[in-house]
Amino acid sequence: MNQISNADLIINQDGSIYHLNLLPEDIADTVITVGDPDRVSEVSRYFDRIELKKGKREFITHTGYLGSRRITVLSTGIGTDNIDIVLNELDALVNIDFKTRQVNNMLKSLDIIRIGTSGAVQEDIPMGSIIVSEFGLGLDALMQYYVHEVSGDERILLDAVKSHFHHLKGITPYITAADHGLLETIGKDLLKGITVTAPGFYSPQGREVRAKTAFPGLVDLFRTFSSGRQRITNLEMETAGIYALAKALGHKAISVNAILASRVKFEFSSNPAKIIDGAIQMVLAKL
Repeated sequence: MNQISNADLIINQDGSIYHLNLLPEDIADTVITVGDPDRVSEVSRYFDRIELKKGKREFITHTGYLGSRRITVLSTGIGTDNIDIVLNELDALVNIDFKTRQVNNMLKSLDIIRIGTSGAVQEDIPMGSIIVSEFGLGLDALMQYYVHEVSGDERILLDAVKSHFHHLKGITPYITAADHGLLETIGKDLLKGITVTAPGFYSPQGREVRAKTAFPGLVDLFRTFSSGRQRITNLEMETAGIYALAKALGHKAISVNAILASRVKFEFSSNPAKIIDGAIQMVLAKL
């Protein structure tokens, strides 16, 4: 087997992975990701026991137990550029022998559960809703750098997306489904839809403050998309990257979105902390 070079897989002097600063034994098989580093403790405070706290840059990690289940909660920071780091390094921690720098003979599949905030693009989705992403639709460039396969349902949706968004020149969308098993457990009885992952917060999500947007009416374009029973429900900045890289690496992923804003009603929640906490408690109760 080929060794992975020192330049391709950077390991710190203490044996930890480069950015996350974690050792292989530091992470559980169930990983909850959050964007905000401060949200890590908002999740781990519900643990019965915390065995590890580590941090480097925006990547804060707590590992502990909820009952007998070992869980890691990890902050990713914002955007799919950070997801590229987090997913690859999580995979390396469980599937590469750091001493030999070779891929393990037996590969491990992590359960990766994103708990994040989002804005709704449909009028019938009220503030405070919890939406599970049945599909992640990426408008960023991350997956142009990876070989990844598209399934039958994904291909049908992607063709419909390309047709609906044909005039958005320079954007190459990609789409990936949530893990079916996690959709049936974490996502059971929750509102589901297509989540758009944008490469920014302002113009890429249809906002205009001072700099002029190149794509006027973007939110309305999201709102009016449909394919069969599928529609775009919400916007955020990580889900599609998590789904696509998790699938490429053989992991299972689900994204749970706390709706803090209505992009069509131009409203933002007056109590976002309560909505986020409700999403956290809901996910932990289903584990």
